[in-house]
Amino acid sequence: MDLLVAVGTDQPPERLAARAHHILTIPLAEVTPALVAEIRARIPRHVAVVGPGAEAVAAKLRSAGLPTELHTDEDVSKRKDLAGVEIVPLTDRGPKMEVADSLLDLVGNTPMVRLDRVGRDLPCPLVAKLEILNPGGSVKDRPAMTMVEAAERAGLLRPGSTIVEGTSGNTGVGLAIVAARRRYRCVFVMPDKMAPEKVALLRAYGAEVVLCPTAVAPDHPDSYYSVTSRLAEEIPGAFHPDQYHNLENPAAHERTTGPEIWRQTAGRVSHFVAGIGTGGTICGIGRYLKSQKPDVQIVGADPEGSVYSGGSGRPYLVEGIGEDFWPSTYDPEVVDRVVMVSDTDSFLTARHLAVDEGILAGGSSGTAVWAALQLAPELRRDDVVVVLIPDSGRGYLSKLYNDEWMADHGFLRTRGRTVADLLERKGARLPGLIHVHPSETARQAVAVMAEFDVSQLAVIQAEPPLAAAEVVGAVHERDLMQRAVRDPEILDRSVAEVMGPPLPSVGSGESVELALRRLEESPAVIVLDNGHPVGVITRSDALAFLAQADSPRETR
Repeated sequence: MDLLVAVGTDQPPERLAARAHHILTIPLAEVTPALVAEIRARIPRHVAVVGPGAEAVAAKLRSAGLPTELHTDEDVSKRKDLAGVEIVPLTDRGPKMEVADSLLDLVGNTPMVRLDRVGRDLPCPLVAKLEILNPGGSVKDRPAMTMVEAAERAGLLRPGSTIVEGTSGNTGVGLAIVAARRRYRCVFVMPDKMAPEKVALLRAYGAEVVLCPTAVAPDHPDSYYSVTSRLAEEIPGAFHPDQYHNLENPAAHERTTGPEIWRQTAGRVSHFVAGIGTGGTICGIGRYLKSQKPDVQIVGADPEGSVYSGGSGRPYLVEGIGEDFWPSTYDPEVVDRVVMVSDTDSFLTARHLAVDEGILAGGSSGTAVWAALQLAPELRRDDVVVVLIPDSGRGYLSKLYNDEWMADHGFLRTRGRTVADLLERKGARLPGLIHVHPSETARQAVAVMAEFDVSQLAVIQAEPPLAAAEVVGAVHERDLMQRAVRDPEILDRSVAEVMGPPLPSVGSGESVELALRRLEESPAVIVLDNGHPVGVITRSDALAFLAQADSPRETR
């Protein structure tokens, strides 16, 4: 329809609003000359009218010569003033079809499935709650919808408003779907470690995406938390859902996901396992389950390095869960224990889930399933373990489901001579990862290079064991020497001022031949083992290894 005139203060029916090119809202059933002029200026082919008093408005618009249709379920057949007005029933009068009015009606009520292959060593059933089957492909569709609806009720979101949110991708997709239906603009802020598929997906929904560095503190001006807050203040009419502190987040799961799990397991659930991100999912579901069965165990699965399992918030590779601060949507009283899970166990378990069960899920699903499997010693035959599968693996095809990416980060091993063999041979002569920090001086970097007789150093912003994101640069002897000849004072500047970009990387399980190809383009490469930088190999290291490996062996 060209134009919908909505009478009254209530929102028009979603089905009508979605079909209208333009909506005019009038609080009272009055037709003024200004209203008629505004409608005529649009040259409409159809003017639909709905709401309290719509009959009188439709009659006056028709008498003004406008092509009018009235949407109502009332019997208006005896009203002579409606002659010439097309009467359209609000509700569908035909046989009931199994068709949702909008995609938002399909959020929730996700199915559960047994994981009998992955959970074969457990004495009891392991069942998965498949949140990947929500319309946006993740569990975050639920809080996205409730946060927007609560904001609309509170008057924080109006037609033309902008939603600004920091997200790892899934909440953004959920918000983008709601925004598409409600005609809001979206601006999402993401850490730069996120898979490119996630960025592309958000942009496909028409959202704007701002990327921020991962390896900075939450209060840093460039962190995605800070950038989100700044944009929410700067953009006129912006609404910041703030999933980390919005109590509608856990409430969505307490009202929907928790009751679904209780019903689907016939109240037999004994353990519930989920990754912890904002805390909304695990706490909302846990709170409901404990209200029905106080002794149910709520188990959090957390990336190694995240604060929930005792880490300091240092970077890790798994996406969508773990934090470097404590959100107010997380209630530690609900969670009985937290299991720390490495990136390696998360990624390899997710890949097993795909191969063994046919469920293509994200890395955080692997985190949760691996944590669930660790419960084996305490489980009994009549227990039921429910694990939440939060999102699909289709957003990670370039990462954990890409063998090259996995090998580059040291998660997969090739046959034959590997980079690990090369590094082990070098390890007898030098420590693993010789490094300096950004705050040290260039003169101190020269002293370290002289002490260990190396020509380049990794620049790191934390102490080992490191995450790859904590390697922030490199210092090269030759480059530093050339600059010092021109400006001797450069040696007293900080390493942060003189360093170059980080060295290329190679996985510890990759072939020596691949390392040689990388060394053709760079004098040295950093070795990653299970996602952690563990050493540097140079061209001379590779040559020494090849010389030893190819030399004739003594025979006795």
